[in-house]
Amino acid sequence: MSVTPCDQNKALTAKIEAFAEVLKTEAHKLGKHGLDEKDFYNSGLFRGAVERVRGQFSATMRSKREFVQHVLNHMEDGKFIAGWEKTEDANRNDYLVNLASGKIAIIDLKGCLDGNNTNIFERPAIADEFVIWSICTNPGADPRRNAWSGIHTRLSAEILSRNQRVDGLVVWDMMCGTIGRPCPKVVNEGPSSSRMTEVGPFRTPPPCIYLFPASIPTQDAPSARAQALSSVELLGAFSSCFFGRAEELSYVDFDLSSRGSGVVRKTTVRRAGVIQRESKMVAIRRV
Repeated sequence: MSVTPCDQNKALTAKIEAFAEVLKTEAHKLGKHGLDEKDFYNSGLFRGAVERVRGQFSATMRSKREFVQHVLNHMEDGKFIAGWEKTEDANRNDYLVNLASGKIAIIDLKGCLDGNNTNIFERPAIADEFVIWSICTNPGADPRRNAWSGIHTRLSAEILSRNQRVDGLVVWDMMCGTIGRPCPKVVNEGPSSSRMTEVGPFRTPPPCIYLFPASIPTQDAPSARAQALSSVELLGAFSSCFFGRAEELSYVDFDLSSRGSGVVRKTTVRRAGVIQRESKMVAIRRV
């Protein structure tokens, strides 16, 4: 049992760690810097280059936007949504989706869920539905750690402390279903799986979908249970369009209680009728 079906690709992680060691010890042999081994490492050239590459990978949103836009175009072409557009707040990389019912859904795009950016969100007044979409393209990241950190440590704390309702979460990107991140939903069916979908240059498995409560728990109503898929139209469109199955949906519940002069909360993730992960009653600490 786990918060997400995906697991870390341990073989790839081992290769990444081994290659990182090679880079650290053999980097002075690369390029035409004109320095001997000692001066190379003392100069800061290697550390500076690593930080520059890291910053470039972290800062770029082009490939992430490309994936999102191909997905939304595919959904629009299939009549699963009525249309979509980027919001005016371009710095947040949000999308406005016109649903088939006439409702408006807002997507807030995030990276890996264990990052501080996960805490920064605001449900717009125009949103009938508000969904967070995590695109974590780091092949060495641990999907289970990221998902739990995002849902329990970060999102639930922000939802409860700031009274910011989030209807659901999508964890899904262009790495899913590739050799770097095999997808458990299709791994036994092979590359020709009928559950893989062509979206532009990408070939993707069904997304991981998490349904959150429609209300925020209070001391008068301390338990908030996840919504049904039929209550969050955008997530239902994702599931239908990309061959999702009912047993793969995850449901997130929140419980609130008093402890002394403070408030504590519990986060529970259910899937296929089974509790996959559950926290203890812990204080609400925003990180």
